[in-house]
Amino acid sequence: PRAGAPRRAAARCGTLDPDNCTVLVAGGAGVGKEVCKTLLDDGAWLNVFNRSQTFQKEIEMKGGITIKGDALDAGKCKAVMESIDDLNVVVSTIGGTTADPKADSEGNINLINAAKERGVQRFVLVTSIGTGDSKQATPPNVYEALEPVLVEKAKAEEALRASGMEYVIIRPGGLKSEPATGKGVLTEDTSVCGSITREDVAELVAKCLWSDEAVNKTVSAVDSEQVFGEAEFATIAA
Repeated sequence: PRAGAPRRAAARCGTLDPDNCTVLVAGGAGVGKEVCKTLLDDGAWLNVFNRSQTFQKEIEMKGGITIKGDALDAGKCKAVMESIDDLNVVVSTIGGTTADPKADSEGNINLINAAKERGVQRFVLVTSIGTGDSKQATPPNVYEALEPVLVEKAKAEEALRASGMEYVIIRPGGLKSEPATGKGVLTEDTSVCGSITREDVAELVAKCLWSDEAVNKTVSAVDSEQVFGEAEFATIAA
């Protein structure tokens, strides 16, 4: 079997199957790195596009391919997608900083436009609770601190909804670097706020690839036991 063959049973209840699915993950730090690990464990054919290749060897040893580049370069985004045979899905976890949030809008929009032109079936965009109509979920002081980034993320969300591709927009709550709890959930309730580990976000991203339950939906991602305030809300069984 090829390197990176499935080491766990991924749920196959949608139109995409990890054994026959080619995925491009944009962004290789934080959540992006955890997404890559999860998809490789699922057996997906993985390509990783990011500016830094700090974990290039780790990805390539498991059968993935790494491509160095910046999503702010629209031409590079297009060239990368054209270079990948049978590209089915793009996952973007890229983002900027409050001082320089261009990647959150311009970088993601470059990826969205290139994916649409390439004929990609599904695009999964990871943003944040507080973006768009979830603004009221975040405490005012938190929103104020993150506003430059959240405003740009909202532009990318709108571009993806208008693209015509199948999409899933995942808005994680406060991110933790602790081990997964296995209690990450998705909800369309825009008033929900809480925290979640990066590993659990990655698991939810993978579920949104192999299940069709969240297609064309915008969902918040939190740990069901780390929700702030009222904890009663409906979840999506992706």
